[in-house]
Amino acid sequence: MRITITSEAGDHFINLDVDPSMEVENVKALLEAESNVPTADQLLFFSGRQLLGDKDSLASYDIKEDDMLLLRRKSNEPAAAPSVAGRNVETDAETMRQQLIGNPQLLSQLQRTQPEFADAALNNPDRFRDMLSRFSAMQQSAQLTQQHEADLLSSDPYNVEAQRKIEEAIRQEAVLENMETAWENMPEAFGQVHMLYVNVEVNGHSVKAFVDSGAQATIMSPDCAERCGIMRLLDTRFAGMARGVGTAKILGRVHSAQLKMGQDLFLQCSFTILEGKDVDLLFGLDMLKRHQACIDLQKDALVIQGREIRFLSEHELPNGFENGPMGDEPAGTSQSLSTPAVGSGLGSASAPTASTSSFPGSGQALGAPPNRAAPLTGPSSSSSSSFVPSSGPTSTSTSTTTPQPPSKHFEDKISNLVALGVSRPEAIKLLDLTNGHVEQAAGLLFSGDF
Repeated sequence: MRITITSEAGDHFINLDVDPSMEVENVKALLEAESNVPTADQLLFFSGRQLLGDKDSLASYDIKEDDMLLLRRKSNEPAAAPSVAGRNVETDAETMRQQLIGNPQLLSQLQRTQPEFADAALNNPDRFRDMLSRFSAMQQSAQLTQQHEADLLSSDPYNVEAQRKIEEAIRQEAVLENMETAWENMPEAFGQVHMLYVNVEVNGHSVKAFVDSGAQATIMSPDCAERCGIMRLLDTRFAGMARGVGTAKILGRVHSAQLKMGQDLFLQCSFTILEGKDVDLLFGLDMLKRHQACIDLQKDALVIQGREIRFLSEHELPNGFENGPMGDEPAGTSQSLSTPAVGSGLGSASAPTASTSSFPGSGQALGAPPNRAAPLTGPSSSSSSSFVPSSGPTSTSTSTTTPQPPSKHFEDKISNLVALGVSRPEAIKLLDLTNGHVEQAAGLLFSGDF
C-alpha cells in the first residue's frame, strides 16, 4: 500500500510503498534515506497519535492505503525549551479564557451552542486548555489533509482516488455553504413547528382539538368520548381496523354530536372512535370539508362560516404534543375481515351479528357475507369506505418508534468530538452532516452554525 509522510511545516511530502505488516522502525529507516533525518530523531504521528512502538506494525495503528503520517524532528534545544513552549501554550489558552469571561455576549453565545466548553472556560481552566489543544490539533490535521489532497491532484491529475476526494470536498463545501445560507436567510427552518390546535366543546366538555387536513376522518379517543358522555352513542357495527402507516382498532362511530367553537358557533359532527391515547380529538378532513373550513395561517386561525377560531399558542398545547401527537402505534386485531378495496378506508370491519339483520339504514357494517338471506346495503363510498387513517391520529405526525440506524462512524472520531464538549448524539449528528469528516465537524462545531 502507499502512504504519505509530510513534514510538520507541510512543505515536504514523501510517498512510500509499504506493507501493512511492516514495522515502524523499518519505515523510519526508509524515511532516513528520503529525508536525511536520522531514525533516532524521528517522531511519527497518525491522527494525532504518536507511533511509539518501533516493533509495532503499521496495521496495529489502523494505517491504510493513502493515509498520511506526520514526521517531526526531535528538538536539539535544551530540556528547558519544551517547558517554555508549554508555558506559552498555557498562556495563550489562559488569555483566550479570560477574553471569553470578559465578553458576556460571546460567553452567552458559547453557552447556547457549546455549554460544556463554556463551563470549562468558567470553572475548569485545565479542561479548557485541553479542549482547546485538541481543537487546534484537529485544525492542523485538517489543513495538512487538504494540502496533501491538493498536492496529490497536482502530481497526478488523472488519479481516480484523488479526483473522488476532491469531488467530495467540493460537495461538502457546497453543503456547508448551503447550510450557512439557510442559517442567515431562514433560521426558522432549523426550529420545530408546533401543530395546530383549537379549543372546542363537545357535549359541553372542553377539549383541545388537533386540526389535521391530512387525516380523512375526524377521530376521538375512547377516554375523551367517555368524558364527553357520548360513548353511549357508539355504533359498534362500524368497528374494524384502520390501516395507514400502521394499524389501529376502530371501536365504532358516533354518528352525530354537537361541537361548539368560539362563542356562538355550533356544528354537528360525527366521530370515529379510534383505540389509543395519542390525541383526544382530531378534527379531520371530513368535517373540515363538511363545514367548509379554511386554515388561514396568515391570520393564525381556523375560519368557519366567517368566524375566526384562534389556533392555540405553543404554551397552550397539551403536554407532550407540541410537535404533534406521537406514540406507539395501536396494535391491530386478528378477528376482523379485510375488505378487498385498494387502500381501503375502514380497511376491514367485523362481520355483523344476527341482531343487525333488521337494520334498515345505511349504517350496515362492512364485510357482510354475500350468502345471507337478507343482504343489507353497506355505507356509501362517500361516507366512510375511503377512510384511510394513519396508525397515529395524523399522517403528518412523526413516529418516535422508528429505530435509529447504528452510526457508521468510527468510535475514535466520535470520541474526538465528545472530548470537545458535545454529547455523543450531537457528535454523531455532526459527523453525519460532514459525511464522517471529523475536522470539518469540529470546524462546524466551533463556528457556531450547529
